Amino acid sequence: MTVLMIILAVLGGALLSVQATINGQLGSRVGVLRSAFLTFSVGALVTALLIFFFEPRQALTLLDMPKWQLLGALCGVPYIVIMVLAVQRIGTAVATVAVIFGQLAMSMLIDHFGWLGNATIPFSLNRLGAVICLGIALFFIYASNTTKAEAVAKRRQQAAMRH
Repeated sequence: MTVLMIILAVLGGALLSVQATINGQLGSRVGVLRSAFLTFSVGALVTALLIFFFEPRQALTLLDMPKWQLLGALCGVPYIVIMVLAVQRIGTAVATVAVIFGQLAMSMLIDHFGWLGNATIPFSLNRLGAVICLGIALFFIYASNTTKAEAVAKRRQQAAMRH
């Protein structure tokens, strides 16, 4: 079951990259906030249908929960808006690795301190190694973007000088 959950999480991450790319393109044409609105509107509609047809009854409702737990819903808005903006400027790969870096760093803090009601999982050298490796990956992916962007800009400049 653990392997299945890992596979599903990887699939979810892949879908987020596809979503970020599509939203980046859409946002550049219709506007960042309209693109984000479409994402949340369609997501809300699909989720409502899934709840209606598949969600079993729960003992508690959203209104029964501590109000601070409802604030998690607000975290998706900055993510979508930031990704729509970032993908347009730095590309899908850099934006995605940067998001994963932020997720990894924050999730390790949440685990280590047991924030938000989670079990405590202490920080370790293995976890530090993971953050460092991801930071290095982010650097190299970003550096490859800037190198390519500089080459394209140089070719454009040379072509403009010839004309």
